[in-house]
Amino acid sequence: MKTLRQRLTGEDMIQLVIRLGLLALLVVWTFVVIRPFVPILAWAIVLAVAFNPVFSWLAKLLGGSPKLAALILTVINLAIVIGPATWLGLSAVDGIKDIAGQLNAGELVVPSPPQAIKSWPLVGPQLHALWDEASINIRSVLREIVPYLKPLATTMLGFVGDAGLGTLMFLLSVVVAGFIFPHGSQLVAAIRGFLARIVPEQSEHFLKLAGATIRAVSQGVIGVAVIQALLAGIGFKLAGIPSAGLLAFAVLLLSIVQIGATVILLPVIVWIWFDKDIPIALLLSVFLGIVSVLDNILKPLVMGRGLTTPTLVILIGVIGGTLAHGIVGLFVGPIILSVAWELAVAWIRIDRADPAALP
Repeated sequence: MKTLRQRLTGEDMIQLVIRLGLLALLVVWTFVVIRPFVPILAWAIVLAVAFNPVFSWLAKLLGGSPKLAALILTVINLAIVIGPATWLGLSAVDGIKDIAGQLNAGELVVPSPPQAIKSWPLVGPQLHALWDEASINIRSVLREIVPYLKPLATTMLGFVGDAGLGTLMFLLSVVVAGFIFPHGSQLVAAIRGFLARIVPEQSEHFLKLAGATIRAVSQGVIGVAVIQALLAGIGFKLAGIPSAGLLAFAVLLLSIVQIGATVILLPVIVWIWFDKDIPIALLLSVFLGIVSVLDNILKPLVMGRGLTTPTLVILIGVIGGTLAHGIVGLFVGPIILSVAWELAVAWIRIDRADPAALP
């Protein structure tokens, strides 16, 4: 630094400071301009990486036509987002609106036991009376604490207001991913060149690790959670469950954070046996039972390696991503944080390893 100062005159120093200042201004300004599009670009890149094997297979099937393969895959993804995913989102929004309205009104509705329970042999009347007494007691407790929960209604309504914007961002992400598909090799080359300047000796290893982590989390965690939530939502609708969309959204959240959908599905199955006839209850129970164990079947199939990212990291990614970027951040957050975690762990392992043992 002293040698540099000796070589530069006062005028040169002023020019250097001005250039650095202009460069910093350009970088900050660029970030401000692209900041609203960061979640869209991030989710588009995740989709491009996650669906790249499907895109490559489809392009070969179409005789080496990447643009046509990208168009077909984009249309399919848009159909999924516009169709079942939008239905699930709108149903969840309606459920949140109902709860927020009850909070603002100062009273939450607790369902009373179905009258069909009284007809159960032996334990029916006693079980109905116990459930009815419990619901009355819960109502009285809720009346005391609801006034303190009213601020939560504002937050919930704010989340509902962001749902429309989140849906639009999802659609844009799918479209942007469609443009990325044919240029995936150029994108990978650019990322490889960027990593080569930062970690030249391990750039290829980090690139493969990042790609594998994105696929593992997006397919094995996010993808399976979405499938479970959609199927659970269909089962809830067929069973006539109140706030079916909201419960399906809860299944989505619990599946993403690796708690599992059984926490929601088991009480629903019990409620179905209380409310429905035996043949219908049996069919719905079998369907929801399959949905509850679906993650144990699909994850080994779609994840090439076991997920080593801790559940706490995924949970923080879900919460932080949602707070930072809304509904899109719910999916982008855990993926970005998982990639950062895996790369950090790999970096630490490399630093601790014997340099002579490295390839």
